[in-house]
Formats: sequence, structure tokens, C-alpha cells
Amino acid sequence: MTAVTDQDNGNGNGDSNGGGSGKAAGDTSGRGRDGRWDDGLIARRAAAAEADEAGEAAPRAPAEDDAEPQVEAYVPSGGPLPPRLDALRELVGLSRARLDRDTLAEAGRVLDEAAARQRLSSRHTVIAVAGATGSGKSTLFNALAGAPISDTGLRRPTTSQPIACSWTDGAAGLLDRLAVPGRLRRRPHPGPAAFDEALQGLVLVDLPDHDSAATEHRDQVDRVLALVDAVIWVVDPEKYADAALHERYLRPLAGHAEVTFVVLNQTDRLPGEAADLVLDDLRRLLDEDGIALGEHGEPGATVMSLSALTGDGVPELREMIGRFVQDRTAATRRLSADIDAAAARLRPVYVAEGRPGLGERAREEFTDRLAEAVGAAAAGQAAEREWRRNAGRACGTPWLRLWRWYENRGLPGSLDRMGQALTPPEEELTARQRVEQAVRIVADDAADGLPGPWAQAVREAAFNGAKGLPEALDELAVKAGAPGASKRGGGTEAGQAAAPLGAPLGGRPAKPPRPKWWPAAVLAQVSMTLLQIFGGLWLVGQIIGVLEPGLVTPALIMLAGVVGGPLVEWSCAAAIRGPARRYGQDAERRLREAAAGCGRARVLDPVAAELVRYREVRERYVTVTEFSTTGR
Repeated sequence: MTAVTDQDNGNGNGDSNGGGSGKAAGDTSGRGRDGRWDDGLIARRAAAAEADEAGEAAPRAPAEDDAEPQVEAYVPSGGPLPPRLDALRELVGLSRARLDRDTLAEAGRVLDEAAARQRLSSRHTVIAVAGATGSGKSTLFNALAGAPISDTGLRRPTTSQPIACSWTDGAAGLLDRLAVPGRLRRRPHPGPAAFDEALQGLVLVDLPDHDSAATEHRDQVDRVLALVDAVIWVVDPEKYADAALHERYLRPLAGHAEVTFVVLNQTDRLPGEAADLVLDDLRRLLDEDGIALGEHGEPGATVMSLSALTGDGVPELREMIGRFVQDRTAATRRLSADIDAAAARLRPVYVAEGRPGLGERAREEFTDRLAEAVGAAAAGQAAEREWRRNAGRACGTPWLRLWRWYENRGLPGSLDRMGQALTPPEEELTARQRVEQAVRIVADDAADGLPGPWAQAVREAAFNGAKGLPEALDELAVKAGAPGASKRGGGTEAGQAAAPLGAPLGGRPAKPPRPKWWPAAVLAQVSMTLLQIFGGLWLVGQIIGVLEPGLVTPALIMLAGVVGGPLVEWSCAAAIRGPARRYGQDAERRLREAAAGCGRARVLDPVAAELVRYREVRERYVTVTEFSTTGR
């Protein structure tokens, strides 16, 4: 057994892997800035000797404490890991305003650990040896290293701190990350195990017992297991079914099967075929834990039996580890499994049931409710009646108009001194309740099926936008252009129906347009009136003797005026039905569109923006989980 050098012993001076402080990050060729090979202290001494022979002043070799850490940048395998990490990073960034910190804590930890691992050597594979008290994990650790590096014995617990054995230089950064003390960093004893080409790049870490009575030992196990590239679980025939092992470690790490070895140790204590029976039962338990077993060439956990004490099965395990190390994908697989675990925890807050969103039907129903609340239909009907009333005034007989004026003159109205109609408080309250109900229904429709945080965000966007919506609808009712909508004191039905939410008062009523045939109708009505007056004066003149007697002609003229006036009025009433109806429909449409535009700007657009944000994070989540089972 040989101890590592001070540089690899954790003095904080970095790896001896490649080249002095001038080596570029990510350069695995071992060349310095001048293109020459630089392999640590030996190379610098060789350069100094060449400089002395050439008569040049050789630069001072930096002291051990002054040497900069030599870190080999992580080289991605070219798989889907980089886009998944980018998607997870964007996912966390887009979700910070919608999800609490605890929900995103695991994803943030995975990103931090991935960034830290990618900055370190990709030529090394860190494998932890974990197990329960008395399982023989330290004995297996020594057997793999070819020397008694880790203490073994009957005293429990024997291993109190992580012990590392590195087969090659350049692993100091990885061991610093694991917080392995420098005095506990070792190199394998010179021999077949140390010079095995397949193990070059292996960093083996012996952990304390995971079931130790000392709490700090269990804490160290949990901390290191979250950082290593792979783990070898050592179980014995007595504790292989221990609930603490399966429930605390194996079951939660079922997604890390490809970087997991499960070794049944101490088979020398089992007689006959008992070892095979115990191994089969162990496989059954692992299958119940959800751990995929790497059998028949399929990816999954490696399960085997051996005896670290007698050496039976150790060469086979060493060969498997050698192939695993030379594959150089353990770190990528571990990070990918970590992403899978983080994505599985985040699934409830990103995966919706069904297809949430705002459909055309929900939008139309929202518009209908706002139109009902603002009184668009009533405003249209009032506008139609106002149009007919104006037409009646223009085309009706003067005697009928005079009679109507006389009737309306003495009727008590609900007008104040300024002639302004007052909206009943209960009508205003009902209209506001309709608006609130419309907002609540459209928010529920949009949030239906969304995960809890995003559904809450959609509802908050709708309710925040709805603040002041009734007042805005009031103003729109005034500006919509319906007759009497701005003349709340005119006593018209349009004035009360078009602005039922307490709209501001004031302004002049919008008069309906006058058709081109109205002057002809008015002229005809005037002519009928003149005929009545002329015939009446003629008859009066005959009665008082001013004119010659002859009742037929003046009577016929007066009768023509009397009959012609109502006939003209009836004809105009029939002619104004279509234009009046179209005018009322146009008033209703204008008010409906104005209410829809206000509701869209204040409620639907903020809700749609939240739904777009959810779709963005949903796409990022799909990218994160796209290669969760394949392509690693």
C-alpha cells in the first residue's frame, strides 16, 4: 500500500493530471501553452534541467502549496444530457415566480451538482462502497485495492470516515468535492490491481456504515451518496432484506439502477445451494423496490454474489467495474438519473389533466355574460324604441303629438331636479354580481385541469384584472353610442338599460339618423294637416256666411286631411320597422363589442398570458423528461 502524494492528498493543490497552471480547461492532451508535454512535477523538473543545459535561467518550480489546482473539464458524452440540463435550468427560471422555493429545491440541487461535476475530470469514475455494519464492505474495498487500506475488525463501526483509493492522478478535485480528508486518500498497493489497465481512472470510496449508531456516520453516507458517480451496495446473508436498506436507500434510488451494483457478500458462510437461493430472493426484493436488473444484456443494476474474505467472485466484480469505468459514462448516467428523479418530483406541478385552456366557447360565454351584465340586449331594444319614437314624432299627426305631450306633462317621473335618471341600488348590485360571476366562471374554465400552482396563478390573473371592470363597463355604456345611454336623466329606457352599473352621468343623447324619405313623409303629413285646416276654415266661412254654401267640397277636403294624416303615419310606422330593428341591433352590437373588448383586455388577455407561460414550462418539462428511460 502506498499513500498518495501531498498534491493528491487533499492539501488543496489540485490534480497532478496535466500540466501546470497554464493548462487550458478541457485540454486532455496534457500540453502546456507552449505546446510541450507537461505532466506535473516530473515534467517541470525535466524542463528545468533542459534550461540549465542550455544556459538559461530556469523558472522556479512552484511549491506544493502554491500550485494551482489542475482540473480537467468535463467532456459531455454527446447524449441528451446537455439539452436536458438546459431545459431544467430554463424550467426552474420560468417557475420561480409561480412555485415556492421548497418545490424547486431538488431541481436546483441537481443543477448545482451537475455544474460542479461537469467542471471536474471526466476521465475518472467515482464509485462508493456502501453497506451495513458487518456486511464486509471494507474487506471488499481492500480486496479490490489489493491491500488493507480500510480497517476491518470486530469493533463496530469500524469505518468512521470516507476512505478513498485512486488508481490514477488527477482525482484531487473530485475528492475535494466529496470532502475526503487528505490523510484518508490512498493509492492501490503496487501489484496486479494497481496496474490493471481497466481500472485506470477508478476512484473507490469506502463509506461508513449506513446503519451506524453514530448519526454523523449516516449523515456522511447520505452526503457522499448524493455526489458519487456509482455505488456498490454490499449486503450479507443476514441483513440483505433489512427494511432500513430498502426503504431508505434502494427504493428511493430505483431510478439509478444503471449506476448501481448490489453484491451479496460472505457466501462462504452459506452451505450448498443456499447462496443461489439467497441471491434469487435478493433479486426478488430488488424487483419489488422497482430496481431494474441488468440481465440478458438489458440496462439495469448489476447483482452478483461473492466472498471478499476468500476472494471468490472478486475478480469477476473487478472485471465488471473495469468495463464500467472504461465506458466513461457513469457520471452522465448518474446526472441523467438525478434529473429523472427531480422531474418525477416535479410532475404534479407541471403535468395537467386533459387539455386546459380557454376555448372559443368559454370566450363566447364570457362575452355573453358581460353583455348581459351591461344590458346590451336591453340597450338595443331601447334604441329601437327610441328610433321609432323619433320617427313617430317626425311623421305623426300634430294633434296626436300634442295629445301625448299633454299626457306626459302631468305624469310624475323618477327624475331629479337636473332631469337625471337614478339607477336603483339593487339593480347596480345585481349587475356587479353578474360581472363577478362571469369572471369567476371563466377563471374556473381556464384553470380546469391545471396543476395547483398554475391554476391559482390563472385565477389570480383573472381576479386582479377584474378589479375596476364594473366601472369600466359603466363608462363603455355611456360611450357605446346607444340612444339615451349618456342621458341617464332623460327618462328613456335606453338610458337606464344601457348603463345599469352606475355609469357617469352627463352628455347629450345621441339622436338616431333620419332616413332620406322622412322629409317626404313630413311634407305629406304637413299637407294633410293643411288640408284639414283649409277644409275646416272653409266650412267655418260657410257657416258664418262669409263664403257661399257648399258643404261637399270642403268636407271632402277636410276628410282627406283627417284620413290622410293617420294613413301617412301608419305607412311610416310600417316603413320604420326594419330600420328601427337594425338600429337597435347595431346599438346592441356596439355595446356588446365594447364590453367584450374591455373584458378581453382586463381578464382574458392576462389569463391567456398565464396559460402561455404554463405551456412554455410544460414544453421545458417535456424536454427534461424526454429521455428519462432511453437515450442516456
